Amino acid sequence: MNSLGAAARLLLVDDNKVNRLLLARTLELGGHHVATAENGKVALAMLRKDAYDLLLLDIEMPEMDGFQVLEQVRADLALRDVPVIVTSSLEGLDNVVRCIELGAEDYLTKPINPVLLKARIGASLEKKRLRDQQKALVRRFAAPEVAQDLQESGFALGGKRVRASVLFADIRGFTPLAEAQPPEETIELLNTYYTLMFDAVAGHGGIVSHIAGDGLMAIFGAPVALAHHADAAVRAALEMIEMIELFSVEQKSLGKAEIRIGVGIASGEMVAGYTGTNERATYTCVGDIVNLAARLEQHTKEARRSVLMDAATREALSPSLSPDALGAVAVRGKTQPVDVFAL
Repeated sequence: MNSLGAAARLLLVDDNKVNRLLLARTLELGGHHVATAENGKVALAMLRKDAYDLLLLDIEMPEMDGFQVLEQVRADLALRDVPVIVTSSLEGLDNVVRCIELGAEDYLTKPINPVLLKARIGASLEKKRLRDQQKALVRRFAAPEVAQDLQESGFALGGKRVRASVLFADIRGFTPLAEAQPPEETIELLNTYYTLMFDAVAGHGGIVSHIAGDGLMAIFGAPVALAHHADAAVRAALEMIEMIELFSVEQKSLGKAEIRIGVGIASGEMVAGYTGTNERATYTCVGDIVNLAARLEQHTKEARRSVLMDAATREALSPSLSPDALGAVAVRGKTQPVDVFAL
């Protein structure tokens, strides 16, 4: 630690050259790395080019004043988490309130008290550190698309109607396989399995919304819309099958159990969003289409085919994909037989 807290990259914006030089010197003596800008327009260009931990912003400047900078920072998803401390000779409660409403962390009037500056910079950097940790946790436990949705729209329980494709997959004969080997090997197998499956899903624009044991559920088309979601889901399934076949060859060469998977895909309208409680929630989708995809995955065992899909998915596929028609199949949970297609 130093006199101004942990070293950070600061951007100091002030049209007065003397103020810039003196304040920059104070900050640098405190161990920080300081860049300077003479007006708001230059500052925004610098913010969009390089990463900074904190912005020290004057208000009265040519080209673009501090209020305008605050408005632009708040409107930019890539910049809105950069803490801003306003340093201005403008007095009056109205100016302070306006800056805080526009997203500023704090407002210091000139001449700036160095002890107070130290405290405010330290507090702002600590808030940013905690926000960065929170975002890192979200990225770790949520798909990038879900993390982006949370950043853009915020969290709220509930959902909205979307048109998408849902994919269910699991390992065939997983229970006897797990019983026949040490639990450490099962965990290692599952971690490898999920590494391969996540890569295939993400590579075709989908997200894995749920995993349980050896099963997973993936969504193509939510929270980010995907124009050809059915085609993407089927191609992801084919890549999943291919990678599992290659993995099984390696398993066999090591004298370990080979694995196979079954995949069910259905497409149509569903409700996607956050479900659970305000303390613990997950992004998922619900509806008849979701249930159908799960039933199709289960039916792959009886059909002895790796990938099954419904008619809506089949109709949306590109000509290069030609699944076999299995005809109308009685699917558990459906009152009427369902036209099923297989790859």
